Amino acid sequence: MQVQTPHWVKHAVFYQIFPDRFAKTSQRDRTTSMQVPLEDWDTPPTAQGYKGGDLWGVIEHLDYLKNLGITAIYFTPVFQSASNHRYHTHDYYQVDPLLGGNDALKDLLREAHQRGMRVVLDGVFNHASRGFFYFNDILENGPFSPWLDWFAIDNWPLSAYDGRLPANYRSWVDNRALPQFNHSNPQVKEYIMQVAEYWLHFGIDGWRLDVPFEVKAPGFWQTFRDRVKAVNPEAYIVGEVWTDSREWLDGTQFDGVMNYLFTGPTVAFTAGDRVLRKQVEKMDYSPAPAIDAADYASKMQWLLGLYPWEIQLTQLNLLDSHDTARLLSIADGESADANIAKEARQTVQLATLLLMTFPGAPSIYYGDEVGLPGTRDPDCRRTFPEKASWDSDVLTMHQQLIALRHAHPALRTGTYEILAAEGLAYAFYRHLEDDFVVVAVNAGLEPVTLSLTAEALTAAQPEQVLYGSGDVSWENDTLTLALPPRQGLMVG
Repeated sequence: MQVQTPHWVKHAVFYQIFPDRFAKTSQRDRTTSMQVPLEDWDTPPTAQGYKGGDLWGVIEHLDYLKNLGITAIYFTPVFQSASNHRYHTHDYYQVDPLLGGNDALKDLLREAHQRGMRVVLDGVFNHASRGFFYFNDILENGPFSPWLDWFAIDNWPLSAYDGRLPANYRSWVDNRALPQFNHSNPQVKEYIMQVAEYWLHFGIDGWRLDVPFEVKAPGFWQTFRDRVKAVNPEAYIVGEVWTDSREWLDGTQFDGVMNYLFTGPTVAFTAGDRVLRKQVEKMDYSPAPAIDAADYASKMQWLLGLYPWEIQLTQLNLLDSHDTARLLSIADGESADANIAKEARQTVQLATLLLMTFPGAPSIYYGDEVGLPGTRDPDCRRTFPEKASWDSDVLTMHQQLIALRHAHPALRTGTYEILAAEGLAYAFYRHLEDDFVVVAVNAGLEPVTLSLTAEALTAAQPEQVLYGSGDVSWENDTLTLALPPRQGLMVG
């Protein structure tokens, strides 16, 4: 079968927003009337507290995102919930009042679309919450509830809150706060399909699916794709699958996944032995142990052969997210040792260069572009900092690389060919018609010289430095790149 994916995703640069932590509206008439006690914006985040970020605040920062070069926003959940991360959904048809409600989302979609920006929402369709009406009815009415078959109830009485007793119902990772849907129930399946359709009609541009591998009902995601694409053929469906995703990327289900198979090796290569193991242990990706350029090349070659090319171009590539420590902190960017902190910032620079030049849509986790640190959850969900705290060099680097990605079609849909992998030096080119870009990275502490030859390279003769530092020269049919330590280079 011919695989079809949304055209716009191939050219997109995403920005992931955790709504409670990105921006709080400055307009008093838009603040919630719920009078919720909020944590101070600048204090460390907690697992339960609210900071008060809202969708109105995002609207007020859309021009900032536009100037950064962002063309799509992925929001972690926005629906009504009794948690700051909102993965405990109470009502799938209501945007949380703390975020501004449905009216705020409507205005956000209008303002984003006017700026040429798409909006993707997080679909938490594997599990709901104890406050979800249908499950709450079971808690109230026990075996007399008409919605018993919406969930997997083992026996009575249910213990939804007392951890000393068995929960007696299936829940995600045995967290009794997250009762798991019975996806084999046709009513449940239809409910979720209608939720997906409703928000597409409302104006969203796609769904990011939370833990979709937990949904075992045969044909569920195939039906989901059919229903979504019937409303909007260009809607993006991206799954949160951290490992080999061929089961879901056969062209009948998702357009892509959060590409942690890119993330892990990229961190392991650029950060090397600087990775703080406690920040990455027991995670479903592999930022450690350190790998050299040959290992990195092998992993990238394997990854690029794993899925159809049409799928590769709509993968959601990332360096970190709300589920991981931020890359700056993984590499010990807050170290009191100035040299260690400097090398952590270099890690971010090298990894971001690889992110922005790899096939698929790059995604920036809010704040990474201004040097926001953060260890594992909940610290990785810090609030977006005031401008005085921004790392201007990191911001400039992001602006430059995003602009280059937009300027060069080869960096979006061109072929990806590895040129060299020597020690800790890695080079490749992207090529599309008359657009040809060479990218080289030196992750080591010593300067390196790469001598590159390839028929396509000789025909293109790239020699202009587009980004980074290093010397470029041609002799006969050989391109020579001299790279300083811990630096990257882009030549076109």
